Amino acid sequence: MTLAVMESFGVQVDTSTENQFQIKPQKYKAVDYTIEPDASAASYFYGLAAITGGDVTVENLTRKSLQGDVLFVDALEQMGCEVIENENSMTVKGKPLKGIDIDMNAISDTAQTLAVVAAYADGPTRIHNIAHVRHKETDRISAVATELKRAGLNVDEFDDGMMIHPGAIQPASIKTYDD
Repeated sequence: MTLAVMESFGVQVDTSTENQFQIKPQKYKAVDYTIEPDASAASYFYGLAAITGGDVTVENLTRKSLQGDVLFVDALEQMGCEVIENENSMTVKGKPLKGIDIDMNAISDTAQTLAVVAAYADGPTRIHNIAHVRHKETDRISAVATELKRAGLNVDEFDDGMMIHPGAIQPASIKTYDD
């Protein structure tokens, strides 16, 4: 992402040598530049559309984004949502949700959001290949499983992920783990 932004402002970076960047002295050029919204944060709003059956449009965010977490919409699409992509925006329309089995390694910062969406699906959702999120600000697998259980759901926790079984959500005080 950094290299793409630098290029947008006219700075060339030589990446021909593996694990090395060479930058000759250059000047950045003034340009009009649209800053993409944060794709991880957008997942909350897309998830809201999925759960409520509504629709949410995020401007200046498409699958062409440099942010991997934009592919969270693909997970929602697998669950049954409709994704409409335009040149400069993407809309998620909520539809009846089905449980899925998904490798979220490449979009692991959105696994917590998908876990909550999974609570509203018509069958279990297995999220896997995210063992590394146990070493983020908190153990995100354990934290999400614990809090979904607190809300009355059945959640199976694995070394590299979890399985969320949908059910009636009960009122609960949810801990955020400062994350």
